[in-house]
Amino acid sequence: MVVSVIPATVTDEERRTMLLGSIVPRPIAWTSTVSSSGVRNFAPFNFFTVVSNTPPMLSLTLECKQDGSEKDTLVNIKETGEFVVNVVSAPLIREMVLTSHGHHRDVDEFAVAKVTPVPSQTVSAPRVAEAPISMECKLVRITRPGSDSVVIGRVERFHFDESVIDTELHISPSVLCPVGRLGRTFSAIRSTSDICA
Repeated sequence: MVVSVIPATVTDEERRTMLLGSIVPRPIAWTSTVSSSGVRNFAPFNFFTVVSNTPPMLSLTLECKQDGSEKDTLVNIKETGEFVVNVVSAPLIREMVLTSHGHHRDVDEFAVAKVTPVPSQTVSAPRVAEAPISMECKLVRITRPGSDSVVIGRVERFHFDESVIDTELHISPSVLCPVGRLGRTFSAIRSTSDICA
């Protein structure tokens, strides 16, 4: 038996539940920004993907806060045009969750999570020293095709921990051990397999 659902016939929350449970696993963009007044912000987003290879671009989709206002990450990106996407590995799950709690705009989530900010080379937002991969990004555009804002950024510089990348620039998923979302839960990819056609 197949359960068919017309999106317009269910609530926003039910639609969200179906989307988040169906599109899995979703990588997490642990995104660092800085406000125009210099306050660091750090939050995870799991509506995240590649947009283009040449030039290298990625997208983040940011929902509004429960009160309908824009999240601090979006406000900061609008103000500065810059952000850093840090990849979450399994050892960083706890720290990542600590940054997801919707702290006040003046709170430095780097301090909350007890992770180390490192100056970036092309943008004002810091990257995370403990993250195995970081991507410094400059804003290309922000669109709002529906209820959420889609941020498209161009990657200006990649940073890799030497343990996750080889001399041919191949990244080892088993060493990286990236964290993703599976519906309401998290998953970590610890092993992979090659499938030959």
